[in-house]
Amino acid sequence: MDHSAHNKLISFIWSIADDCLRDVYVRGKYRDVILPMVVLRRLDTLLEPTKAEVLAEVKFQIEEMEATELDDAPLIDAAGYVFYNTSKWTLTSIKETATNNRQIILANIEEYLNGFSANVKEIIECFNLKSQFQHMAGKDVLLDVLEKFVSPYINLTPDEVEDPEGNKLPALSNLGMGYVFEELIRKFNEDNNEEAGEHFTPREVIELMTHLVFDPIKSDLPLTLTCYDPACGSGGMLTETQNFINEKYPVENTTRDINLYGKEINDETYAICKSDMMIKGNDPKNIKVGSTLSTDEFAGERFDFCLSNPPYGKSWASEQKHIKEGSDVIDSRFQVVLKDYWGNLPKEGFVDATPRSSDGQLLFLMEMVSKMKSPQLQGTSSSAANKQLLRGSRIASVHNGSSLFTGDAGSGESNIRRYIIENDMLDVIVQLPNNLFYNTGITTYIWLLNNNKPATRQGKVQLIDASLLFRKLRKNLGNKNCEFSPEHISQITQSYLDAASIDRKLNDQGDVTGIAAKVFNNDDFGYYKVNIERPDRRKAQFKAELIEPLRFDKTLREPMEHLRAEYGDDVYKADFFSANEKAKEKEIIAWCEDNDISLNAKAKAKLLSNDTWENGRLLVALANKLGETITQEYSDFNIFKKDVEAQFKTISDDVLATIKSGKRKAFCTTVMNAVSWYDESAEKVIKKVVKFKQDKLDELLHHLGCEQADLADFGYYSTSNNNEFTTYEPNSDLRDAESVPLTYLEDKADTGDSQNNSEIHQYFLDEVQPHVSEAWINLDSTKIGYEISFNKYFYQHKPLRAMDEVATDIISLEQKAEGLIADILGVDIAKVHGA
Repeated sequence: MDHSAHNKLISFIWSIADDCLRDVYVRGKYRDVILPMVVLRRLDTLLEPTKAEVLAEVKFQIEEMEATELDDAPLIDAAGYVFYNTSKWTLTSIKETATNNRQIILANIEEYLNGFSANVKEIIECFNLKSQFQHMAGKDVLLDVLEKFVSPYINLTPDEVEDPEGNKLPALSNLGMGYVFEELIRKFNEDNNEEAGEHFTPREVIELMTHLVFDPIKSDLPLTLTCYDPACGSGGMLTETQNFINEKYPVENTTRDINLYGKEINDETYAICKSDMMIKGNDPKNIKVGSTLSTDEFAGERFDFCLSNPPYGKSWASEQKHIKEGSDVIDSRFQVVLKDYWGNLPKEGFVDATPRSSDGQLLFLMEMVSKMKSPQLQGTSSSAANKQLLRGSRIASVHNGSSLFTGDAGSGESNIRRYIIENDMLDVIVQLPNNLFYNTGITTYIWLLNNNKPATRQGKVQLIDASLLFRKLRKNLGNKNCEFSPEHISQITQSYLDAASIDRKLNDQGDVTGIAAKVFNNDDFGYYKVNIERPDRRKAQFKAELIEPLRFDKTLREPMEHLRAEYGDDVYKADFFSANEKAKEKEIIAWCEDNDISLNAKAKAKLLSNDTWENGRLLVALANKLGETITQEYSDFNIFKKDVEAQFKTISDDVLATIKSGKRKAFCTTVMNAVSWYDESAEKVIKKVVKFKQDKLDELLHHLGCEQADLADFGYYSTSNNNEFTTYEPNSDLRDAESVPLTYLEDKADTGDSQNNSEIHQYFLDEVQPHVSEAWINLDSTKIGYEISFNKYFYQHKPLRAMDEVATDIISLEQKAEGLIADILGVDIAKVHGA
């Protein structure tokens, strides 16, 4: 249908809400009636031409076949769709025979709704349509709404008709019906301030996605294929994909069998999607309702193509219990096999591939990855019959920027990126313009995955920056103020097909414009994250101001200080809290609330425990006792530790008599840490001195990948004794994490500066050791991460303007401002300057 007719139809339907529902529903609830009525009327118009044939089949089954239950297949054949209605009613006949008797019209509607096939009944239930009819009848607006929807001035049929004045009303195609659905949804969402992208994607974005997915294999598209969307919304992505294939890649003398699969969590949107599938002749059984993340509805299925715009920035915390037990991932879709830095698999055999609970978009990507067909599992025949089996699967998915870089090395997000890239699935990422979507202005990206890349693209990823490629809309649609033209889509698609880099151009004003593209190797996005340690240097002395804080647990210091100030040493009495637990708990909660302190149940129990207070008292007593004989300030913590441990042996039985001997050492360690502090002039704190046998030393050298002379770079400092090394305690406050590119040695090789070291060791020698000579590499902390930064790869420096040009502009602005002020004040500038 043409754009004008489409807008008129939308306006007519929208007017029904204002004309009939204004005093019956609040504005935000109009959609609860309008959307299901549009669906119902559309189904009704499709079934009207074959009503007689369906009723004849019903009569035949009951009277001739004496059936107790109707057979679906003949009824579907008679109706000409995958749904039917066995009642005598249509919406038009209900309206025409309606009386003022509310019960009669509701009974007729009930009979009409019950006459639908089971697949439509599910839609009716999801829309809660029966209760809506009852509510409208109770408010005496039901007949008004029916009259509007069966009006001869509105055409929801697939055939061209005339209105009573003889004006032609264009046919409403299945595609046109989809546009009507989605425009109504957009308007309702805008009215209700709903989140963007929850229901549908702009058509030009879907067209770009389909070009990227299908154009490279257009000559090899099979006659039967499957397409899946795990967050299908109203089904636009699926049906547009189907339309695209049929229009762009027609098959002579036949049609393709395109099987669409989807899942949607919102009942109302699911109902729209399922009804749209039925209207367009697709199998509605392949559309499921519920959470994609909680339930693997298509566990046994593998799909040729997946296209989706999953929700981003949306929490999946409520679904965690289906995916994880504590910190353990129990859903195989979100478990990936990745080796550590040394090439070893984790003991569980897999690592976590779940993002943070506040944003689940990458879970939908992993759901699609888990549904890809694996070409490696098929044969090696090159016959036409095996071509489809050898193709694998292709995925196009829309994401915001967080999927590119959120999550540190070893995190779920990074593991997902690493798994996809290291398994050579990531083909291209396209950056889209801002404000391309209806209710969001954030930057978005299309990820294209392919698990069977052609030889020319294997081991590579292409990034395309199309953020400056758009045309402005004459009128904003929500936040959407721009769109892709067909030429833009063609340009982006061609740049992908060419698999080449494109340099961005500068216009006459020196601004960057147009499209840019770059091709990278897979490991260009990877890095090692490794901790660089520095030795702890500590001074120590038993000082009162350092000893007193031992009385209080660090996590409960404020409330404990308050209680002791309030009750003194009574807090150490064995029955102090147990005798007044309820009163004390109430008092503490009130005090914490007044001081903006939050305590969970575990913290409250700890605070009210006599053990907590008694341990603090004993720590102070132990420190004071040690301080009686150890009085000087130490610049060498190693000597201080020996002196304290020696003295501890003589006094521990007296001071810590109530503490088991096996736990007393921990008290001593706590005291020593409390009365010591970092000082760069102090001696290094020794962790231990180790002497290796030669075989153990060889194992260590192999593990670290270095020569014996390099062991100090990894924290092993040689003593004067053979094969003996000193290690030092690291200071966590001085610890630094370095990100070392996986390609660091390759980059160094280009300049001729590399040595026979690992990437991490060479990076340490080049970038760390010259600045911090006493640092060392904690290789056991190494994790592998992946991230993609469009800003890093596509940043283009814009030269600064010349000083003369800037000065001229400033003077010009000053003159203009002076003239404006003079006009406002009514002052003659010439006279002022003359004066």
